[in-house]
Amino acid sequence: MPFVTTRKILFGDCDPAGIVYTPRISYFVIEAIHEFLSHQLGGEGLRKLFAMGVMPPARALSIEFLAPMAWDDLIRVHVSSGPLGRTSFSFNVEGVGASGESCFRASMTQVCVCSDSKQPVDLPEALRRALSSTTD
Repeated sequence: MPFVTTRKILFGDCDPAGIVYTPRISYFVIEAIHEFLSHQLGGEGLRKLFAMGVMPPARALSIEFLAPMAWDDLIRVHVSSGPLGRTSFSFNVEGVGASGESCFRASMTQVCVCSDSKQPVDLPEALRRALSSTTD
């Protein structure tokens, strides 16, 4: 089962016509991934990653826009783990509107980078275990 969080579309998320401004969807994706990581790691997700000695810069972010979202809409954002690599981990994200239709789909890949050397490092075992339990 994917992790699900909700988000209300705010006035500031929208263009003058009241439709979500396209770049804001990347924020929805990243915020939902951070919530998912917090859930899977049992605490504030980014702080847990930093405590493992890694920083998680994004390597790739892809978003497919499927239906408009408007001011005051409530969307459910589904997040699950995608493929896990030696130094990378990824997520699949889907935004679903109140009617049940998909509003967007996204994927994001992050890399484990050593906070000191700034070089890629192996995925910490604790992170691998946490994400393996939800892989699509």
